[in-house]
Order: sequence, then C-alpha cells, then structure tokens
Amino acid sequence: MDAVATSHSSPWLERHHRAADRVRGWWGQRWFRWLTYAAVTFYFGFLLVWAVFAREIPSSESLLAYQNPLPTNVRGYDGQPIQTFARERRVELSFDEMPKLVVEAFTSAEDKNFFTHGGIDYTGLLGAVFDYGTKKVTGGGRARGGSTITQQVAKNLLQDNSYNVGRKIREAILAFRLESTLSKPQILQLYLNQIFLGRNAYGIQAAARAYFDKDIGDLTLPEAAYLAVLPKAPSNYDPIRATQKALDRRNYVLREMYRNGYISEADWKQAAATPLGTIPYGSNQKFQDQGGYFMEEVRRDLIRRYGEKPADGPNSLYAGGLWVRSSMDPKMQDAAAAALQEGMANFDGGRGWRDSGLKIDVDGDGWQAALDRTPVGTGFKDWRKAVVLRKGDGVADIGFENGSTGRLPAGNASQPKRGVGGAAFNFLQPGMVIIVKDGGNGSYFLRSAPEIGGGFTAEEVRTGRVLAMQGGFDSRGSSYNRVTQANRQPGSTFKPIVYYTALANGMTPASIVPDAPFCVWQGAGLGNKCFRNFDGKYYGPKTMRWGVEQSRNLMTVRTASQIGMPKITDTARRLGVGDYPNYLSIALGAGDTTVQKLTNAYAILANHGRAVTPTLIDFIQDRNGKVIYRTDNRCQVMGNCNDWNGGIMPRPPLRSRQILDPQAAFQMVHIMTGVIQRGTAVVLRDLNRPLFGKTGTTSGPTNVWFVGGTPDVVAGTYLGYDQPRSLGGGAQGGRIAAPIFKQFAQAAFKDVPPVPFVAPPGIRMVRIDRVSGRKVFGTFPTQEDPKAAVIWEAFKPETEPRRSFRRGGEDEEEDSEASAPATAPRRVAAARQRPSVARAKAATQPSQDDFLQRRGTIY
Repeated sequence: MDAVATSHSSPWLERHHRAADRVRGWWGQRWFRWLTYAAVTFYFGFLLVWAVFAREIPSSESLLAYQNPLPTNVRGYDGQPIQTFARERRVELSFDEMPKLVVEAFTSAEDKNFFTHGGIDYTGLLGAVFDYGTKKVTGGGRARGGSTITQQVAKNLLQDNSYNVGRKIREAILAFRLESTLSKPQILQLYLNQIFLGRNAYGIQAAARAYFDKDIGDLTLPEAAYLAVLPKAPSNYDPIRATQKALDRRNYVLREMYRNGYISEADWKQAAATPLGTIPYGSNQKFQDQGGYFMEEVRRDLIRRYGEKPADGPNSLYAGGLWVRSSMDPKMQDAAAAALQEGMANFDGGRGWRDSGLKIDVDGDGWQAALDRTPVGTGFKDWRKAVVLRKGDGVADIGFENGSTGRLPAGNASQPKRGVGGAAFNFLQPGMVIIVKDGGNGSYFLRSAPEIGGGFTAEEVRTGRVLAMQGGFDSRGSSYNRVTQANRQPGSTFKPIVYYTALANGMTPASIVPDAPFCVWQGAGLGNKCFRNFDGKYYGPKTMRWGVEQSRNLMTVRTASQIGMPKITDTARRLGVGDYPNYLSIALGAGDTTVQKLTNAYAILANHGRAVTPTLIDFIQDRNGKVIYRTDNRCQVMGNCNDWNGGIMPRPPLRSRQILDPQAAFQMVHIMTGVIQRGTAVVLRDLNRPLFGKTGTTSGPTNVWFVGGTPDVVAGTYLGYDQPRSLGGGAQGGRIAAPIFKQFAQAAFKDVPPVPFVAPPGIRMVRIDRVSGRKVFGTFPTQEDPKAAVIWEAFKPETEPRRSFRRGGEDEEEDSEASAPATAPRRVAAARQRPSVARAKAATQPSQDDFLQRRGTIY
C-alpha cells in the first residue's frame, strides 16, 4: 500500500518541489522581494486607509434615505404662495421631471462619461493628481479638479470643502458606495437638485427661476447650456459682471453637446449666437415685502415647533420642506399695512426730517452691498433706501442697492431737521443712509421713517384666525412687533369689559348712571382719589348707552364701583386681556395689554361670548404632503386626517367654548354700534355698513386706540411712541386711530356685502327714548337720522322697560329703568307681584304691541 501511495503522489510532489525551487529562485532576486513587499504594504495600507476614512462615510441605508434640504413655503388663506423661508432656495424634482436637454447640457459640461464610468474617471483623476503634485512643488495655487458628477455628489454629502488628499480619499470611497447603492438616474437626480448655481439658487429649477424666471421645462437650448456652466464657480460667470466670460463658457458647453451628438451643428451655431437673456438679480422675488411682521410671527412659531436647522429634526424650518397654510388674507394685509403706514406718516410728517444715524463707506466699490445690508425700512412702495455719494452746492448725488444713482436737489430736502431746525439738506453728508421718494426723471424727495410706533391687526370673529398684522412701519427697519410684543395702556377701549360685566350682573343699556363727580377714599395716607372726565364737564344722570357712546369716565368708574372690581378683573382674565389688581383705575384702561389681546377680546364679544384664540397658521404639511399640525385640532378629535375611508365625512368639532353670557355680549356690541353712529368714532359712519367699536386715549395722551369691526372681522390699532411720551394735546383715538381703521375698511371690505349683527336667542328688541331710556309707543326708529330720539335697544327677557298704566290719576312706569336703576331681580320680582296689572295692560292696549315682539324677537 505504501508503494502504491508513493507512486501516485510522486508527480504532485515533483511539481510542488519544482514550484518551490522557482519561488526560492525568484526570492533570491531583489526585484521579486521588493514587489512582494510593495503588494503586501499596499494591501495592508488599503485596509488601514479604509478603516481610517470609511468610518466617516455615510452608510448605504443613509444614502437611500437621504433628502435634500428644502425651504418652507407659506401660502395665504386662499392657497396662493406668499412667502418662503430658505437658506438654500431649492425645488425638488424627480429625474423624470428633468428635461433631456438639461441633462445633456450638464453631463456635457461636467462629466461626459457619467453613464459609463463606475464613479471615478481614472484618466481625469490621474491628470488632477499630476496637476496637484506640480502645484504643490511650484506653489502655483489650487490644482484643477478631476471629479465626476458622482464625486461632486459625494463631496456635497460629506459637506467638506477642505483642500487635501484626505478629503479626496473619502470622496472616492463614497463615490464607489453611491454607485453600488443608487442607480445613475438617482445619482443625477441628487446632483441636479443639490448643486449651488448662484443667486442663492440650489438645484436647476431654482436656478431657472433665478436667472430666467422660467420653469426648467420652458428653458431654451442656450439657457440650459448657460446653467450648465455655473456649478464650477457661479460668481466667475455672472451674467452682469462677467458677460463675455459667461458667453465663452456657455458656447464651450454647446460645442461639447454637439461633439457628444446631442445637438446638430446648426443648433449649436444658432444657440452660440444668442445673447444670455438673463433677468436682473432679485427681479423675480415676488413675495419678499408682503406681510413682513405677519411672516416673522409665522417664522418664530415654526422655529418653536420644529427647530431651525436640519439637526433639530426632519421638519426644521430651513430644511424640512414644510408647506404652511397661513390665515393671512393678502388683500387685507396690504390694506392694513397701507393704512397704518399712512397714519404714522401723517402724524409724524409735520415734525421735520429725522436722521437715521446710519453711515456707510462710499469711497470703495462695495457701497452697494453695504447699503443693502443696512437695516432701514422704507414702508411705501415709492420710497427707497439710498446713500449720499456726493454733495454739491445745490444737489446731492445718491446711490441705490442695485448700483443705480439719482439726484436730490436742495429744494426737495428743505424741511427742517427735527429738534434742530434749518434745512435738512444742510445736514446731509457723504455716506449717510437716507430715505427718498421717487419724483420722476431721476429726481428724488427726502423723507424719513416715522418715529411714532403703532400696530394693527385684523381677526376673523368666528375662528380667531388672524387675517392681517402690521407691527410697525416696516419690518426691515425693526422686527419689534407692536401687535404682539408692545404692552400699552388701552384707555377707554377697556370700558366695554366694564360695561359687559355690568350687563351680565343686572344692569341694562337703559340703566341710568350719574355723570357727576366721583371720589373714593384710599386711606389715611393717600386721602381721596377723585376721577374726572376727559373734557372736565358733567352732564348728570344718563343712560349706560350714552356713557359708552360719549366715553364718559365718571360713569364708567361709578358703574365699576357699583358692580365691583373683582368681577371686572375676572372678566378681563377670561377674555385674555390681562391679569389686573382690583383698582378702580383699571376700569379706565390703566392696565397694560397688547393690540392682539384686546382685539381678540372684542372678537369674543362679537362671537356671542364664545372663546376664540388668535392663530396665524391653519395647518402644516411635511414635504410629502402629510398633515402634521392643524390649529382646529380636528385630526385629534376625528382621527387621522390623512386616511379617509370614503364614508360620510364627520362634522368638524367646534373651535370655541362659551365663556361669556351671550345675551350680555350682544348687548355690549349693540351699544358699541352707537359709538359709530353718534359717538367718538362717528368718522366711520359714512362707511355705511353695520359696525361696532370703541376709541381710546390714555393719559398724556401717550396712546390712541380704536378696536372694532363688522360681525365677521374685528380689527384693532394703536399709535404711540415706543418709549411712551405725550403725542400732543389734540391727540385722540377718534381723530387719529379711527381714521386708520377707516382707510383699512375702505380697501378690505370693498365689494363685500354688508352683514347685520344677529342677536342670540332670547334677546328682545324694544323701542326706547334714546335720552331717557323709557319705552316708546307709536313711533318707530329711523335709519336716516343717527341721532333720532327713538332707537331699538337690546334687552334680556324680563329686563326691558314695562308699559305705562294709570294708578290714582297718575301715569307710572312698571319697573321702568327710567325711574330708577333697579337691578333685574327687583324688576322680575315686582312683575311677579302684579300679574293682573300686566294682563290688564295687554287687554286694554293690544294695538300697542311693538314690532319685534309680534315677530318672535327676530332681529
């Protein structure tokens, strides 16, 4: 057996020995040993490099899940785009949405072998390595690139712009991983959506809009070729500053497209003869100036919810690609901004020119960029920010952000400088940042931003949705939002809260309250505190309605004292106006609040006492269209809003709860319609639509207010200096604030049909004498005369004045409010004691029934 085994194995052993002899022979050669050492070193070196650099490379799973940062888009209440929040302006497209022409232009310019290589173009890589070595030795600067499209995608994913070999190694490793994980169309889709192409445009769709104001499907051949030259260095091929260089590079791309067989020679030569045709930078930014304060509030809200950066979560403001439906009505927003700006400018305009205090260097070439960065708000569309370039004897040369220039003659800057005197032109110096108004023919007039502050907001009554918000003159000058952030004393606009509380606690609109001196004892140390009316006069006993319409302070504090301040401050807390101490001065608006809070309180009154919360966002969708937030909370109540089973749609839940007496709330609103018809806001009467509201003026006067509106929309506004000081002796809410609301209403409610105020169930409309509050028979109110003696008044059941009857030869009123300010319980008790009298009246005077009683109290 051994002999057989040996005989069968000897040929193999012989071959093995011969191979071993050859290896020993080769090993004896120096070149073989060095080659072996090099191979082993390369292998272990490769493993080491991979172990060192591959740790920082994204995994295949993360590559498949990768999503480009997308901006947040905001729409108005009607779904139309109004704003975008972006640090990288980008529109995500699928590969199928990318025109073949655009794909061919970019591959010809950047990587003609893209569809055939495996991630690295070795020929180009060797050239780049050789150039890198040469530049390192000679110190000749940065070497030329040799990256493929896949490597450029890898570079963007790594977010590493360092100039070293390590970065190129990581880039190459990731390129291989990309090629093994994604298809060529997927890689190209990433690239064309990812690249920076100048003008803050990332991706081809954003660039098409930035340079040509077109969608990529509408691009022509030369336009697509121009976009393809931008990935290398957008600033080097700027269409304005480097026009010829951009044309030369574009024509190179066209030539490459011809050589690659994508276009014909005729197409190439025709396109090469075409001008660039780009639009000026920024001329397609349609939404940047609308609703600055409104959009800033939306931005702050989104940051609070989802964060600002990609690291904060998948729905971050600047990368999450959110779609936000806001409640902003663009028409009302423009009307609110124009009305407040006009009101502020009119109040401030006669006080002279005010220096902004801002200066920039105009000696070099960078003054345009410096001017653009200067925080100056111009407000009006025909006002512009400018800088004084040179000043002569009778004219100053001024420059604008876009590099254009104009003239400011001395006669157009003749107004005095505020607080100093002398013509404003004399104080102008080169480098001063100013505001000018376009006068035509290259000539401008000097203007200045108002020093006065103010805010305006409009809110939908039924839902609390904020339709418009203007927190100052211009958000570009100051982001301080005086609607939500400025705490001011509301003055007489707080009085409806006092009188609502009185109506909810037994008083009626016809209750008699003396307009007479009123003092309270504050203790031995403080003595008496005596209140006074704005005009210092007294008119004796008057109805509550008259006291509201004429805004009588003494009637208000007397009512507050009778009802009790704890009840009034409790109402203010429930309405969200503020948490105040129980001082009588609070009844006259001495406690601070904001325009938003007070406007929302009026909206609750107009909503029959149902609570609403001011909101600026209706709902939010993520980048995939899934609803991730709704203000009305219906998704949590009804189930998942994104999954409808096809059945009957459930009824959305009510967005509000009852927090006030609906009848008393309507009574208060009905009383405030008289403020418009014959009270302190009579300037609004010629709007000829149902309106309610209240003016306010605080001590000093330091603030002027108006809050009010229609049954559907309530708005509030105030004017006052940010550091409170007197506005001047003649400043009143009816003269300054109410006209701002009027200008807003004329634009916002144009072509909107008037809607009447609707009473809640149980309200009785009774004809009364407007002065005495007594019930009237035989005469009906007239709409033609706002100061008619007879008016309709709103009463709760069993609180209206009773019919007259004769007893002992004298006419008496049964529980009439004109005879005494009795409370509702007293009147009800008295009525129960005399049912026979009431029946007798009804029997003897059936024809005296009033109009609305016969119609079931429908109003």
